[in-house]
Amino acid sequence: MNNYKLKIAFITGISGQDGAYLSRLLLKKGYKVIGITRNNHSENMQKLKSLCIDEFIIMEECDLLDISSVIALINKYKPDEIYNLAAQSSVGLSFKQPIGTISFNIVSVLNLLEAIRLIKPDIRFYQASSSEMFGKVTNLPVSIDTPMHPLSPYAISKASAHWTVVNYRESYGIYACNGVLFNHESFLRSTGFFVKKVIYETVRNKNNPYWNLKVGNIDIKRDFGYSPYYVEAMWLMLQSQNPDDFIICSGKSITLRSIIEHVFKKLDVPMNKLIIDYELLRPTDIDDIYGDNRPAKTKLGWEYNLSFYEVLDSLIQEEIEFLDKK
Repeated sequence: MNNYKLKIAFITGISGQDGAYLSRLLLKKGYKVIGITRNNHSENMQKLKSLCIDEFIIMEECDLLDISSVIALINKYKPDEIYNLAAQSSVGLSFKQPIGTISFNIVSVLNLLEAIRLIKPDIRFYQASSSEMFGKVTNLPVSIDTPMHPLSPYAISKASAHWTVVNYRESYGIYACNGVLFNHESFLRSTGFFVKKVIYETVRNKNNPYWNLKVGNIDIKRDFGYSPYYVEAMWLMLQSQNPDDFIICSGKSITLRSIIEHVFKKLDVPMNKLIIDYELLRPTDIDDIYGDNRPAKTKLGWEYNLSFYEVLDSLIQEEIEFLDKK
């Protein structure tokens, strides 16, 4: 007799790039995937459609700020795993909307964890933390034990959510993990993010004499990686015997300027098309940050060895092919 039970996973924030790639990964592994969104607008399905998996996802509307709604959904599906990717995730927007950012990014996590504690304590929970939490670091690379000095409302909210997860793990014995993902990109990234903006605009305007690429501070350095590989680490974290927190990153940082230079060179665009727009500068910014991915590789068996310039070449090619199809 076959007693195999189909695993059920919730993915909040399923409409983002990570939600789409994680959905694809879990479907390949035989999961039943429930996508949690604030509303079922068709735009929330676009990234899933681009991966041809939208028909295999069950979508549910849920206000994560309403714990009764969260409890009702958990009671309905009794999931084995919850991947919480939902957040107001723009650092720049968080300066304009600090109350909304901090409120949603903390209370939503608290409601999910409290619902797990009350309804089904054996659910395994993944929280999408962020490298922005560390902010002003004095020693690199960043490890999971690096002191946090957040420099934006977004970073403050993510740090608070991070420690809420730790508290529920230590206080209630819930299997809850934080994945501290450094910047990670893909073709499905929204155009409001730096790398996608650079590639998207440059591919479409490389022959436009009136176009210029407007950017803010591009002499800062960041640790960039590739989203489809990073979601594998999320899944691996919930398969371990014991819950823990991990840094997921490439282990190297590069300047934003070097990314623009690489894209411009690849598409034969002169550097004089670049304009520094002081309206795009942030009140505070991190000069340089990169992480230590060795614990994720040794303890989880996660594999990642891509150069970000390889990733950029792939993303440029995908953008060109997409444009050619239109």
